Amino acid sequence: MTFASETIERAIEALTLLPTIGRKTAQRLVFFLLREPKETVETIASALLALTEKVQLCSTCYNFTDTDPCAICASPRRNRSVICVVESPSDVVVIESTHEFSGLYHVLHGTLNPLEGIGPEDLKIKELLARLDENVKEVILALNPTVEGEVTAQYLSRLIKPLNITVTRIARGVPIGSELEYADEETIARALQGRVPL
Repeated sequence: MTFASETIERAIEALTLLPTIGRKTAQRLVFFLLREPKETVETIASALLALTEKVQLCSTCYNFTDTDPCAICASPRRNRSVICVVESPSDVVVIESTHEFSGLYHVLHGTLNPLEGIGPEDLKIKELLARLDENVKEVILALNPTVEGEVTAQYLSRLIKPLNITVTRIARGVPIGSELEYADEETIARALQGRVPL
């Protein structure tokens, strides 16, 4: 169904670009916004524009941040001898919500996937290795328990072990085939507590 208003149609099409938003959901959102006061729509639009204008990658851990370095990397209270490696910035949010981890992070921005042409040079692996100095005693691989996550964990383990740094993997409290972003806080907390050497 197309609408008499080109503006409504463009807004619906734009919202369908978001993950898990189909045409019907986009249509409902557009009609919701049309019923809201102009200030509400402007607040939403302003917040979305700020994402592209203010959010950047931390030059240390490659997490999303408004300041560089990010608050985690800049904090003197963090344990600098442990780095937790994750696939995406959303994984940092999940792990932080458990209040079980006080070290630093490194965001790879994906996993190795030769079938899709994603190799080591497409991830933040070189940057991770550059951070591994004599102060780092442990690297925790908190990658999703998928085939790609397993391949990436094994690859990183082979690179890091010769540096005399302990490499651990979060325990299997996270179900195989799922993603950290969708696991509950208790599951993530137990997985961190039960990590094992690779």
